[in-house]
Amino acid sequence: MAVKRALLGLLEHATGRGWTHRRACRVLGLDERRARRWAARAAAGRLADRPPGGHAVHGLTPGEITAILALADEWGAFDGSHRKLAHRGSYERRVWVSPSTVLRVLLAHGRVLPHRPAREPVAAREWPAWVQYRPNMVWGYDLTAFPAARTAALAIVDLVSRKWIDWLLCPEATSLQVQVLFTHALDAEGLLDGIVGRADRLADPAAPDADQPVLLAVSDNGPQMTSGSTREFMALHAIATHRGRPGVPTDQAHIESFFGHLKHDHPQLERLSDPADLARELAAAQQSYNLVRLHAAIGYVTPDDEHQGRGPQIRHRRRLGLRRARQARIAYHRQTNPPTSA
Repeated sequence: MAVKRALLGLLEHATGRGWTHRRACRVLGLDERRARRWAARAAAGRLADRPPGGHAVHGLTPGEITAILALADEWGAFDGSHRKLAHRGSYERRVWVSPSTVLRVLLAHGRVLPHRPAREPVAAREWPAWVQYRPNMVWGYDLTAFPAARTAALAIVDLVSRKWIDWLLCPEATSLQVQVLFTHALDAEGLLDGIVGRADRLADPAAPDADQPVLLAVSDNGPQMTSGSTREFMALHAIATHRGRPGVPTDQAHIESFFGHLKHDHPQLERLSDPADLARELAAAQQSYNLVRLHAAIGYVTPDDEHQGRGPQIRHRRRLGLRRARQARIAYHRQTNPPTSA
């Protein structure tokens, strides 16, 4: 307040000597309207700053605070979240406030909502020790829907070479479709004859892999995969099964990623309404995926190259080509732009 009185005294002295009020304020660096307001407050004896305080005109009413606390008592254990409690209040037509307001009121009154511990994590099962990381050793299979054609596609993908082994359109997905698809895929990959011959002859106990399965089939926990008929079929064909954890879709990341890329690269598949047209497009997409499309996960070769064992040679040839190209560029620039002597 002393500073204000001193400034007002200087203004009064300057205006008494013939200065205009505006000029004096400009010289003192004081806003003219503020100076007039201070002068009016000084004349009324209220020049001192008023103490802070007051209440927001949009603040909560006592009734709203009581309603929020009552909601916490009645629904806190069920909703378990201040966000849900805020919407619960409007849903019950009792109080209309934001989630942050509910949290602020609860904290101010020392209320804590019941804590819900997270579910115990389920450890992922490792693949069996006999599995070798090579083509035709681990197959993943799953379903994806095509609503426009009112059908779904069941597909098998080799999780090592990423080759799209086979597919089948199935309007109703049951264990029968799984058996049909696997039978056709095993035959196409030349594995069925070996399985049939293995079943016909007696196993040699001295052989180290007498009881070893032919391959590992990875899937989720869909009813088609967990049915008794599917388990019997897999056992009869010496196929071991490995299912992901319930509620953990990343356990099937390879096959889910395959379906995502398939629908992204071929958006027309989801617009076709005729299953016959969809089947033709899927057949063309399979050829493009296996023989043309370069797959990043296997070093940018085609899945067919990796499946047939050509992948390592192609990747090695690229590394050699990059090295030779670098040497050729260095030689070219040295000949074209020889270094000048100092």
